[in-house]
Amino acid sequence: MARQWSEGHSTSILCVGASLGPESLLASGSEGGEVTVWSQEGTIIGRLTLPGEEDSTSVVFSPAAPGHLYVSHGDTVSVLDPRNLKGPMEEFQGAGEEEINALALNETGSALAVADDSGAVRVLELPGGKVCRTLHRHTNICSSVAFRPHRPNNLVSAGLDMQVMLWGLQKTRPLWTLNLQDVAEDEGDHQQRPGQLFNPPLAHCVSVASCGNILGCAAEDGRVHLMRIGTGSKLEQQGAVKAHSQGASQAHFVSFLSHPYWLVTGGNDGQVALWDLSKHPVVAPDAKAKTRVTAAPRRKGKGKTKRKEQSQDKAKTPQKDEGEKEEAEVEGEAAAAAVAAEDVTEEKSGPKLSISHGDKVNWLCPAVLKGEHCVVVADQSCSLTVYPLSQL
Repeated sequence: MARQWSEGHSTSILCVGASLGPESLLASGSEGGEVTVWSQEGTIIGRLTLPGEEDSTSVVFSPAAPGHLYVSHGDTVSVLDPRNLKGPMEEFQGAGEEEINALALNETGSALAVADDSGAVRVLELPGGKVCRTLHRHTNICSSVAFRPHRPNNLVSAGLDMQVMLWGLQKTRPLWTLNLQDVAEDEGDHQQRPGQLFNPPLAHCVSVASCGNILGCAAEDGRVHLMRIGTGSKLEQQGAVKAHSQGASQAHFVSFLSHPYWLVTGGNDGQVALWDLSKHPVVAPDAKAKTRVTAAPRRKGKGKTKRKEQSQDKAKTPQKDEGEKEEAEVEGEAAAAAVAAEDVTEEKSGPKLSISHGDKVNWLCPAVLKGEHCVVVADQSCSLTVYPLSQL
């Protein structure tokens, strides 16, 4: 049932993006600065090699302006017209402090978030590309970034420092930070399949469900770590799905299926899987699950042990009024204290659909192509593979 889209690239495809709407296009970026725009049938509409020939690491279509496609390459973001790929309409040079790994646009297309190798997250105003915020808290490469739906001033970032952070863009400090390594240590769950190496939970890809309150983060430990954001943007609950036998490289919530909690994942094990998380205890808090309260330490710099002890003490600080929804209040609270989050046992049920793709997954893109629900897979090759989700 899989379809191959070939001849669009001469190098390994690193990223894929889809525009919104019934006439949506797809774009893919590969090593050496190649960008290709595809029709829904897989026909090549345009091809371009960007100046400098640095790897095209992320492609995103504007939700507000269909004629704008943003592509990161090196420390630059180029703005392209997807139907007329003759060259950049605009270039935001130095948009990243170092090489950019991921881009995200808010729902109105008025802000572009840029995650780079320095660990910084920059927010650019659109149009124009003026940097309005620079967020420094990751201590290693920032690999992924996503805006929260319905909360245009909330941004999630994840990095190879094993940290997931929620930001309120009024401030330059995170509302909360979850260290995935501490979560794994707290769970004491180092049970592994025979022959499997234990990998630290480096965070590779973060996604937010369309409801805006559920986060998923694909990590090197093979898990997709789940977080629920509660009243006042607090981290309310966290848990995990053991999704892959090797590192999980991709996790994307699918917005066009029966509910917002379908998640598609891909990993270094060559597997692509579709999960129904609607009954997972992180998503459905009333689900019966063994729970316990753990501190989610906030860290920066070195001195990790001391910082952890301080944050655990601070986690005992009394919470403010539960009904308070002003983000400014939450930021003050979160800056002073780590979030105490309920930790739930991971979902034991398997994926609703499992595909043996056979090659390490670089990128996944859920898309509706000619009315058919699909997932587009980029791997180490120079072709795309399209899998229908029609079995559901």
